[in-house]
Amino acid sequence: MRLHPEKGVAILAPIEQLKGVLPGILHHHERYDGTGYPDQLKGEAIPLEARIITVADSFDAMVSVRPYKKGYTVEDALQELQRCAGTQFDPVVVSCFCDHMKQKLKRL
Repeated sequence: MRLHPEKGVAILAPIEQLKGVLPGILHHHERYDGTGYPDQLKGEAIPLEARIITVADSFDAMVSVRPYKKGYTVEDALQELQRCAGTQFDPVVVSCFCDHMKQKLKRL
């Protein structure tokens, strides 16, 4: 499981059009506090694309129903992102994501 970022990059690397997104893919399991993988990057040393993917991927994992768990409500998932901002997630990315989602929910 912990090797899937590197394996994903290895699979996609030959595709010229995807070269620009490879750092985002490789580092989407880094944590803002530096305890993630594969390189234990910290804060803004993590490529912005990866910080964005991390928040979106985590939100999707939280709200998704899986055979082994119920999905969170959107509101609960947003609260969890905010709770982990600054440790697991970039607080600026979390703030932007949550603001966007709240605006989107108001329009429904």
